[in-house]
This record gives sequence, C-alpha cells and structure tokens, in this order.
Amino acid sequence: MNTILLVDDSPTIRKMVQASLAGLDDVAFTEASTGLEAIESLAVSSVRLVVLDLNMPDMHGLDVLRFVRSHNRYKDLPVVVLTTRRDTTSRDAAMRAGASAFLTKPFTPSVLATIVSEALSSPPPHQPLSRSSAI
Repeated sequence: MNTILLVDDSPTIRKMVQASLAGLDDVAFTEASTGLEAIESLAVSSVRLVVLDLNMPDMHGLDVLRFVRSHNRYKDLPVVVLTTRRDTTSRDAAMRAGASAFLTKPFTPSVLATIVSEALSSPPPHQPLSRSSAI
C-alpha cells in the first residue's frame, strides 16, 4: 500500500486531492493540517509521497520541504507542492528546496493524478533489498 500524506490547512482541499487520487491503485491517505503535523506523520507513518501546500498557519511549506530534504530517511521522498502561489519566485524556491513537482490551485485532477502516479511507479526510496535479490 502506498500511503500519500496530504498536507494542507484546508479540509476542502485535502478532500479534493484525495478524490482526485482515489482512482489510483494501491493508495491510502493520511492527512495533516499543519507543517508540524506533517513532520509528526512522517515520523510515525510509512509515507510514500507527500502533497504539500506552501501557505500554512504554523510553518511555511518550504520549511517542511527543507526538513524533509535534510534528513536521509526522507531525502528521496517525492514531494508535490500544491499551492495558490503562482509567482515564479515561489516556484523556483520550491524546486530549489527539492520539490518533485509544482502545481497551482485550482488544479486539474487528472494532471495531479498523472504526476502522483508517475512518482509512485518509481522504486520506493531507501527500501532494503529483498532476500531473493541480496547476494
């Protein structure tokens, strides 16, 4: 099961993202409404991908992204930034901080689903070798 962490302070947006991705095979969702909740969720859950808003009340999404990229356990975790910020400065900052993709709200559900599907089709980061493939 691929767990997707949805991080947005808007319950409506989290529901819209979940509905947009519900058609993907083998996915489950966990939600966080703040950056601190997102970091806590990463610590206690096996998350395969993060959909992250930039504008949140307690900590900026870029700070969450920088946290993710600064820890070996999460450094290869796909992070899709989904935000209302349309300016190139925000986009460039997110990409420099390590975002896997940058989408703006309102978003096209099929575009989000394609990006997430492609990210999930790559091998999971930091997975140990299975016994059959170990030498």
